[in-house]
Amino acid sequence: MKNRRALVMLACAVLLGLVAVLLASRWLLRQNPGSGKQIVVAAADVNLGQRLVPDMLKLAEWPADSLPPGALLTPAKLQGRVLKSSALRGEPLTEAKLAPVGTLGGLSALISEGRRAITVRVNDVVGVAGFALPGNFVDIIVHTQSEAAGGGRDQAISKIVLERMLVLAVAQEVSRDDTKPRVVNAVTLEVTPEQAEKLDLARSVGTLSLALRNQIDPRPGVTGGATKGSLLGLRAEAPAEAPAAAPAPPPPRLVHAAAAPARHCIAVIDGMRSAQECL
Repeated sequence: MKNRRALVMLACAVLLGLVAVLLASRWLLRQNPGSGKQIVVAAADVNLGQRLVPDMLKLAEWPADSLPPGALLTPAKLQGRVLKSSALRGEPLTEAKLAPVGTLGGLSALISEGRRAITVRVNDVVGVAGFALPGNFVDIIVHTQSEAAGGGRDQAISKIVLERMLVLAVAQEVSRDDTKPRVVNAVTLEVTPEQAEKLDLARSVGTLSLALRNQIDPRPGVTGGATKGSLLGLRAEAPAEAPAAAPAPPPPRLVHAAAAPARHCIAVIDGMRSAQECL
């Protein structure tokens, strides 16, 4: 009996304690009505390049002393805007995450000013086994035939022609949240106009490969390219020399006939015959 009475008193004490905590918290909130503000957050996961609609937005209470820089307070101002970076559910939406007003949705919202997007065809090997994902950086390697000097035989060469190219999309997906490999048949890269010309030329003169690189490594990979000779450790063959021209024959000598020595002749008369003898 005594144990039962003790348990009842303990339960009443716990209940009264919870009620006291609840009343105290309400009283504190009423004493500091300006301690929080309502800001716009994502109501669901939103991928970059998507156009915002009312169902993707909601207001959430946020402490006034820790508001994110550029936090937005009115959902109506965000309708129709395009995200240039992904946002998770409950994440505050700021002006830094939005593309300029008037930007259409899709891949064009992700291209930096002064740059272009170009797509190259890949397979499971060229595309780094599906690990070349949006947001990664890759180098472009071209395999082609180099032109030998002096009319010699062309030789195969592989050379890095473009470095640190940003992957904007794989196939038709631009999401950067998934880290799983996806084998696709096309990769879209962000390039400058000059790099776009080089990439188009490299695609037409040889075959392309992608080399995945560290995202925070800015060091350039300066190489001379790999040839069959450098791959096998062979000494480069010296270019064949043109055969020497045969020496021109010497001009013919003019041989002058020696002048005949002067001769003295006398006439000899023998009876009825006459003859001439020369010395």
